[in-house]
Amino acid sequence: MAEIIRDDAQALKKAAELAAEFRAGAPRRDAERLLPRAELDKLSASGLLAVTVPADHGGADVGAVTLARLFRLLASADASLAQIPQSHFAYVSVIRRQGTPEQQAFFYRELLAGKRLGNAQSEAGTRHVQDIRTRLEPAADGSFLLTGVKHYATGALFADWIPVLALGADEKLYVAYVPAGAPGVTVVDDWDGMGQRTTASGTVRLEGVRVPADRVFAHHLTFEGPQLHGAVAQLLHAAIDAGIAAGALAEAVDFVRTKSRPWFESGYGTAAEDPLLIQRFGELDLRVRAADALLDTAARAVDTAQATLTDETAAEASLAVAAAKVYAAGAAVEVAGALFEVAGTRSALDSLNLHRHWRDARTHTLHDPPRWKIQHLGRHVLNGIRPPRHGLL
Repeated sequence: MAEIIRDDAQALKKAAELAAEFRAGAPRRDAERLLPRAELDKLSASGLLAVTVPADHGGADVGAVTLARLFRLLASADASLAQIPQSHFAYVSVIRRQGTPEQQAFFYRELLAGKRLGNAQSEAGTRHVQDIRTRLEPAADGSFLLTGVKHYATGALFADWIPVLALGADEKLYVAYVPAGAPGVTVVDDWDGMGQRTTASGTVRLEGVRVPADRVFAHHLTFEGPQLHGAVAQLLHAAIDAGIAAGALAEAVDFVRTKSRPWFESGYGTAAEDPLLIQRFGELDLRVRAADALLDTAARAVDTAQATLTDETAAEASLAVAAAKVYAAGAAVEVAGALFEVAGTRSALDSLNLHRHWRDARTHTLHDPPRWKIQHLGRHVLNGIRPPRHGLL
């Protein structure tokens, strides 16, 4: 059984403890591609994966501010490990938004017991990311049959339940929650990204998988009114980027303080006294602080919209999250790259694996293009156009 987290403070304390523990093994896990099964089991046992379960079902029901800070803490230690539960929380939101009381009661019990949700949403070879070809067809006995192939299925290899995006016979979007070991489900560990190496974001094959009707959620209804599905999912991505930036800066500070030699022209006895390095560290710290501030602002906007969900509050949450995501993505890539600039030649040794921060940042920030978020910000500020309702904003 998993521990039960009771409030926001306990959630953040537990996340900080786990981040400190996970940080030590992160370089080796990345270098040797050691999948973090033991670490994920500890994450499940900690109760952190159930912190958004509503209070009347026994959960802590933490807000978006706490959830974002939790992800930032984990990502500052290991960006791959933090990425794995991102979809978990996105699909907990689907249960909360579209589940019947019976569905909610069942899955909340599963979450409180430490069960993990993966994902099977993206597909390769389609026209675009929202072109879904996986089918959920009705069977004669009232159940459904699920057929398709999914890619970039982060977390599926470690999941107890795999939420699958599929089109129903009515051509509308549904999510089917499938047990990881169900007949017809094959999870292939074929992810070979240059960064986030241990997310196991591989392929899920679904061949006539039978799904009971009470494991299917009408996801299309999520987008027929004001919604926060996209804002919550993107907030966690922004938190991961902010965490990567913070982790890279901390690593650079430690390296310069303990390992770097001063440049001979500086006249100082240590690299940390060099005023040019001090200036650059100040600039990088500013980037991290700004990313954190925008992340907190976005999370508060999500919490506000959760309390009073309207077209206006949902739009403001999406825009605030878009701003945070764009800025944090840029900060992650810049700070992770600047680590080598400030630390010097020795920092590039492959044996130190400091480049994992940049590889993680560069890989994760490709998830969806910041340029389109900037477009939506510009359309709103100039012409008052609200952002569209979809899962990536």
